[in-house]
Amino acid sequence: MKQQKCIALLIIALLGCLMYSSLGRAEQKETLAHVLSEIDALAVKYSMKDAENGDATAQFNLALKYYNGEGVPQDYKKAAKWFRKAAEQGDAKAQYNLGFMYYNGEGVERNYKEAVKWYRKAAEQGDAKAQGTLGFMYSEGKGVSQDHKESAKWFRKAAEQGDADAQGTLGAMYDTGTGVAQNQTEAAKWYRKAAEQGNAKAQDRLGTMCYRGEGVTRNFKEAAKWLNKAAEQGYAKTQYKLGFMYSEGKGVPQDYKKAAKWFRKAAEQGDVRSQYKIALMYLVGEEGVVQNRTEAERWFRKAAEQGLVEAQVMLGLTPIFA
Repeated sequence: MKQQKCIALLIIALLGCLMYSSLGRAEQKETLAHVLSEIDALAVKYSMKDAENGDATAQFNLALKYYNGEGVPQDYKKAAKWFRKAAEQGDAKAQYNLGFMYYNGEGVERNYKEAVKWYRKAAEQGDAKAQGTLGFMYSEGKGVSQDHKESAKWFRKAAEQGDADAQGTLGAMYDTGTGVAQNQTEAAKWYRKAAEQGNAKAQDRLGTMCYRGEGVTRNFKEAAKWLNKAAEQGYAKTQYKLGFMYSEGKGVPQDYKKAAKWFRKAAEQGDVRSQYKIALMYLVGEEGVVQNRTEAERWFRKAAEQGLVEAQVMLGLTPIFA
C-alpha cells in the first residue's frame, strides 16, 4: 500500500509539472521520460522487497522489469530467475513466460522439452496463450512427439477462450483435416471467429470460402467484405484476390482503377500473379492505368525472375519490347 501511495504521488507531481510548467514540448518530453524512469526504478525497488519475501506477483512483475529493461538494465538471466520463482509457486503467467524463455534461449539454454513442461503447467491452469503455444509445439513436434490430435485439443481449448490465433489455426485444421475430421462448415465457423477479431489470415480464408461456397453459402459480396479487411492489413495474397474481384466485378462494381491499385500493392510485396497482372494492365493501358511499356516490361521481368513462364514468354516477344 505504501509503495502504491509513493508511486501515485510521483504521478500527481508529474502531471502538475507538465500542466503548469512553461517548458517547451521537447523539454516536457524529456521531463516525462525522466520521471517515468524514476517511477520504474521505484517500482523495481518495492517489487524487489516483496519478491525476496516470496510474493509471487511481485516476483512476476520484477521478472518483467528485468526482461524489458524497465527501471533496471535489461537482464534475461535475472528475468528467468524471477519468472522461475513465481512459476514454481504456480503463477500461470510466469510459467508461460518461463516456457517462452526456454523456447527462445533467453537467459537460459534453449530447451524445447523444458519449454513444453512450463507451457503445459500454464495451459493446465487455463492460460489461453499457453494452450495455443502447446498446440503449436505438438503440431511442430518441438519438445514432444508430433501429434496433430493433441495439437487440435490444445488449440481448441485456447480457441474456446477467444484466442484469435488459435481460432484461425483450428479453422485451418478443420479445413485440411489435420488432427480432426475434415469439415469445412466447422472451418468456416472458426475462421469467422478469428476474422471478427481482425486475424488477416482468417479473413483471407473466410473470404475465399465465401467466394467458392465452401462451408458457407456462396456470396461474392461477403467474400469481398472479408478480403477487403485482410487486404487493408497488407496481406499480399488477399490483395491479389481483391484486385481480381474488382477487375471482374464480382461482389463489387467493376473498377479497373481499384483492381490496379490492389494488384500493384501485392506486386510490390513480391506476389508473382499480381506482378504479371499489373504488367498486362500497363501493356494494354486498361481503364485506370495509363499505357506504359517500360513499366509493363519492369513487372514482367520481376515475375519472370520468379519463374512465371507466362511472363518469360511475354519478355521473349521482341516486337512488344523492342
